[in-house]
Amino acid sequence: MTPHDAPSADGIWHHCHLLPDADPERAIRDGALVVVDGRIAWLGPLASLPESFATLPRHDAGGLWITPGLVDCHTHLVYGGQRADEFAMRLAGASYEEIARAGGGIVSTVRATREADEATLFAQAAPRLEALLAEGVTAIEIKSGYGLSLDAERKQLRVARRLGETCRVAVHTTFLGAHALPPEYAGRADDYIDLVCGTMLPALAEEKLVDAVDAFCEGIGFSPEQTARVFDAAARHGLPVKLHAEQLSNLGGAALAARHGALSADHLEHLDEAGVAAMAEAGTVAVLLPGAYYFLRDTHLPPLALLRQYGVPVAISTDHNPGTSPTTSLLLMMNMACTLFRMTVPEVLAGVTTHAARALGAAQRHGTLAVGRAADFALWRVQSPAELAYWFGRNPCAGVVRQGRVIR
Repeated sequence: MTPHDAPSADGIWHHCHLLPDADPERAIRDGALVVVDGRIAWLGPLASLPESFATLPRHDAGGLWITPGLVDCHTHLVYGGQRADEFAMRLAGASYEEIARAGGGIVSTVRATREADEATLFAQAAPRLEALLAEGVTAIEIKSGYGLSLDAERKQLRVARRLGETCRVAVHTTFLGAHALPPEYAGRADDYIDLVCGTMLPALAEEKLVDAVDAFCEGIGFSPEQTARVFDAAARHGLPVKLHAEQLSNLGGAALAARHGALSADHLEHLDEAGVAAMAEAGTVAVLLPGAYYFLRDTHLPPLALLRQYGVPVAISTDHNPGTSPTTSLLLMMNMACTLFRMTVPEVLAGVTTHAARALGAAQRHGTLAVGRAADFALWRVQSPAELAYWFGRNPCAGVVRQGRVIR
């Protein structure tokens, strides 16, 4: 059965407990959720169910918890090949330079992505996406950035769109042409940014393949000045921006992103108070990526206390990519955010629902259970929602409703 053949979720979902958002205080025990025409029509205590819904079909949830569908707001899911051999070389003591000379690093992923056709990229990406969807994900961001040419970036974004259509999941696409310098532009970063801003972005925006624009502002990526040029180009096309910022050093990328009204600034291990304050003023979401922190054996924690102090919303994501975060488990990232970053359970629940939706610019569509919204929710075989962050190596997801269809 494909997602498009899946049965309708219309009817009364009862014998369940509801967590409409990340706040445990608003949980509804012995609740009910009503779906009509694929949208949530009512939710609340079963005892208060309006008579007008009494004749609808009933779905017995068997005492499960129902939460909003999870949102994975930062992934690089579409790419060619993998880099497990590079991982093994690094563990054996090879340096970054030695790996690069052997053809490894991001250049190897760019090469594999350019060589693969769309069918191959789709076949490789689909199982990664299915693993995330099996853990209750109903909305996901997919970035380009491993093509670094117009044709190859287009190819990645077309596959991302196809994944959303085929798997019946909300896919938000992000153009990350300013991810790295392609080999043919070695020593000519400004010329490459000219290509990104003047050729690649206009063409891809015209083809309706881009929902947002991202860049990698870092010493091994692009300067704040080059990043600002990308953001200005995005603005000319009416596209929101986000930024890989302050992962390895502090170049003021988060503050730059905030000045451009960015949806999010992501990674942020080296974020300072000035950057936090700028994000707070702009309403920019902080997206923390514990998978990359863990995989790179980083020891410089993102400034969670400052983010809390300034009231910056914090999202959590997998950052799935072949080089620094080859994970397909958002639940594991929740646990890592608690254990590595010392986040609380309500914080990580918000981090993969309400705040993650906001990081996509989609807070009105994803991240909460609310009347009028599409029926996107997950059912969990747990006694408490805290178990979603507690277990690792176990998937308690017992069912998923995506876009009004019962997928599992």
